[in-house]
Amino acid sequence: MTAPTREQLARARVLVVGDAMLDRYWFGAVDRISPEAPVPVVRVNREEERLGGAANVALNVKTLGAQATLMTVVGDDEPARKLKQLLERQGVAALLGHDPQLYTIVKLRVIGRSQQLIRIDFENQPDHEVLAAMLGDYERALPQHDAVLFSDYGKGGLTHIPRMIELARQLSKPVLIDPKGSDYSRYAGATVITPNRAELAQVIGPWTSEAQLHERAQALRAEHRLEGLLLTRSEEGISLFDAQGHAQVPAQAREVFDVTGAGDTVIATLAAMLGSGHTLREAMPVANRAGGIVVGKFGTASVSYEELFA
Repeated sequence: MTAPTREQLARARVLVVGDAMLDRYWFGAVDRISPEAPVPVVRVNREEERLGGAANVALNVKTLGAQATLMTVVGDDEPARKLKQLLERQGVAALLGHDPQLYTIVKLRVIGRSQQLIRIDFENQPDHEVLAAMLGDYERALPQHDAVLFSDYGKGGLTHIPRMIELARQLSKPVLIDPKGSDYSRYAGATVITPNRAELAQVIGPWTSEAQLHERAQALRAEHRLEGLLLTRSEEGISLFDAQGHAQVPAQAREVFDVTGAGDTVIATLAAMLGSGHTLREAMPVANRAGGIVVGKFGTASVSYEELFA
């Protein structure tokens, strides 16, 4: 595994663009079932707030030791103010657009007896392209960054992604995409996309053999002019399909506590590695190791340089 120096990582600047969220956790004791309905009663005794979505990706870049800038649009509400506070506290630079018609996305998880009992999502679908007004900010930010990472959660923030990819590639910046949906044509020309198994099957159909997967993945990569397609495969590790063929890194054997945000950690690590001058093939085993570490943690989490390269 090729380990970058701290200095190399500290110089790498990653621009993260996408849908940011606020993750809220309510922890409590469960002692009884409600008399009103057959559901547990949770007596909340602790609350926690964390960066979620694209904001968690940016935090992962920062925690690893690289520089991160988050570009996103939030509402004019209390969760937006909390998100801004958390970003400042973590040292993540932010280019925030404000849209009064938008609810800042909140995912509230209620935890009892160390188990998630329910998740409640607060969001609305904007009736317009929320990042359109920030294209100028994006163009101005591009030259100051070494890699661009698009974190697509399908929340309406990345309708203009083809133009954004084009602008980044004109400046020879690596472009990494965590994709959503079944239309990958909008990601054409990117350096690498990082779907998981379910996401890729949505696009190429379920595969019945490794040979079929390889054939379809390479066809998809060629069709959309991607340098690499990196498939995260849970217990099967990570597969990279590129011009050289196929490379696979087995999963790091460890206890899986929570897979929330593991994909965020993988792509953030890839971006930091590419931003510090490494190739996709050099970055892949490092990203795989980072994903293996983060699933041993609770909730959306990140990995430090010490954990990764100790």
